[in-house]
Amino acid sequence: MESAAPIIEIAGLIKRFGEHTVLNGIDLAVERGDVVVVIGPSGSGKTTLLRCINHLESYEGGSLRLDGVEVGYRDGPEAPRRRRRSDRELARLRSEVGMVFQTFNLFPHLSAVRNVMLGLVKVRKMAKDEARELATRWLTRVGLGDKIDALPAQLSGGQMQRVGIARAVAANPKVLLLDEITSALDPELVSEVLEVVSGLAGDGMTMVAVTHEMSFAHDVASRVVFMDEGQILCEGPPHEMLVAPRNERLKAFLARFHMSLAMHRDLGRA
Repeated sequence: MESAAPIIEIAGLIKRFGEHTVLNGIDLAVERGDVVVVIGPSGSGKTTLLRCINHLESYEGGSLRLDGVEVGYRDGPEAPRRRRRSDRELARLRSEVGMVFQTFNLFPHLSAVRNVMLGLVKVRKMAKDEARELATRWLTRVGLGDKIDALPAQLSGGQMQRVGIARAVAANPKVLLLDEITSALDPELVSEVLEVVSGLAGDGMTMVAVTHEMSFAHDVASRVVFMDEGQILCEGPPHEMLVAPRNERLKAFLARFHMSLAMHRDLGRA
């Protein structure tokens, strides 16, 4: 029987780089099937939060649990001296979280299908024939069925990012993390990538996404979280957060986006 507890539970999370506190007491719960979009100015800690969830960054204080398991440590936050998990334990936990980065991070010497297959074979220990079949199915799902044997250099930026998405979801992760996945793309390529993500959200994939695409956040998110200076200042439903915000700092942040959001709403009503 599937647990009713949140798939991600974060309480009092603290992350420092030297003397600089990047995350200062983050509390966040992500329910199964949620699409949580994290917004905020550059340097507010958004990417660091994602990297802590996947334990690409360690954390100094608080608790971060994935499906009930403390991610970085064998002991809970109440332990006086927590023991870091072994690399093998961390690799197993990371295999349950898919992550798509700002840059594509594809292996340039491997075809699209082999880029997707690699984790299935190395991490999931899947037979190569089975992995190729699954990779081909996901590449077809993201609109690249005719590009499975293409090398990254033969693909556009939007196509490479879609390979990255296929690679992340092919392993059937419990959570998909998306870190500014359109920031490196030309504007005309953004919609093709966000359309794929919207489709995954419609299928019930649990996601935490950092983005500056406010129209996407408005249409796809189940909840929007606003971060500034390492803290969550407010969170709520997309319309309440993006169209009728009450927090003054959020209002100031959104000021430069409101015209595009208004145009987006008008087009939706047309």
